[in-house]
Amino acid sequence: MAQAVVPAMQCQMGVRGRSAVRARPAAGGRVWGVPRRTARSTSGFKVLALGPETTGVIQRMQQLLDMDTTPITDKIIAEYIWVGGSGIDLRSKSRTISKPVEDPSELPKWNYDGSSTGQAPGEDSEVILYPQAIFKDPFRGGNNILVICDTYTPQGEPIPTNKRHMAAKIFSDPKVSSQVPWFGIEQEYTLMQRDVNWPLGWPVGGYPGPQGPYYCAVGSDKSFGRDISDAHYKACLYAGIEISGTNGEVMPGQWEYQVGPSVGIDAGDHIWASRYLLERITEQAGVVLTLDPKPIQGDWNGAGCHTNYSTLSMREDGGFDVIKKAILNLSLRHDLHIAAYGEGNERRLTGLHETASISDFSWGVANRGCSIRVGRDTEAKGKGYLEDRRPASNMDPYTVTALLAETTILWEPTLEAEALAAKKLALKV
Repeated sequence: MAQAVVPAMQCQMGVRGRSAVRARPAAGGRVWGVPRRTARSTSGFKVLALGPETTGVIQRMQQLLDMDTTPITDKIIAEYIWVGGSGIDLRSKSRTISKPVEDPSELPKWNYDGSSTGQAPGEDSEVILYPQAIFKDPFRGGNNILVICDTYTPQGEPIPTNKRHMAAKIFSDPKVSSQVPWFGIEQEYTLMQRDVNWPLGWPVGGYPGPQGPYYCAVGSDKSFGRDISDAHYKACLYAGIEISGTNGEVMPGQWEYQVGPSVGIDAGDHIWASRYLLERITEQAGVVLTLDPKPIQGDWNGAGCHTNYSTLSMREDGGFDVIKKAILNLSLRHDLHIAAYGEGNERRLTGLHETASISDFSWGVANRGCSIRVGRDTEAKGKGYLEDRRPASNMDPYTVTALLAETTILWEPTLEAEALAAKKLALKV
């Protein structure tokens, strides 16, 4: 008989401390949730003893983890975080900074061995980290920080996996910045049992009951991983990430959280920082995080990263016409967007399980089976936003947000192509 395995949590979380203080950012970088020098907080992550024989060791370790160093030294720990060679894996390492900082420009550049992350050859392995955004560190507490970085050669050229560099160029274009692009990103993810590569709460080698009871569900037989979701929620709030909500998803063991509204490049910074926190929390819980867009084949929902998007013109009176024009442009660059929206997305975008076919572009009001969904509230008010339902859960948020802005603000189709697309989509623009 198959046996359900739900790993016991090896950590508890109770993030303590005052709400995040947002510092003034300088050009080219962002600061989120950097605490004042006088703020005192300790890590809320507790290591639990796994047996009586380890109690003393665990207690001593916990004392060190909880130690608040702010009364002893001005020095802080900065965790430099960057995207690895696969384009989806996260890497990080720590360094001591002489005093608390309020802007990424105050932090030094750093380097790492790119040959060990698949980002540089062994004979020329140095990759340089440029600090770009700062968040409070919910693991270490105090004045310690998390630093989102992008990656460059020693000559100052962005390496191929540095998607932030191009996104920053697009968002700094006056035509784009004047439109104040807002993004709300719905990050879905799946929790897996570590040693069997099977979703959390599922019988090992077997399947739970059909989908239906699990979406936004409560109860030990329907909701698996709530402690991880809640711990992540609080950690994001503490860090200063613009997390706006969370919920259990349609497939058991799958969850979603939402980040936004965020403006421009901030959307990508906040998603990557939130993913880092989620990786760290699942690491402590002994559970594996996967962003695979279709982790289980068959009659099970995949995992997406629906991206809600609007410009200033869309949010003003008459904005629905601007939204329709954006949808027309998106239809003409459908293949380009699909190619940039995540690996393995063809396994998810089948036309089933609340998706549109990867081969066809479609739009509709309140239709979750379309490529682009427009909410009924937007239709009724004549202004608002659109939801791009095509991005996979493993998409790069810098790429997706920048491409949406480029296609809808900077790119213009020929009149002939526009007319043909408008007729096909029954759009009056």
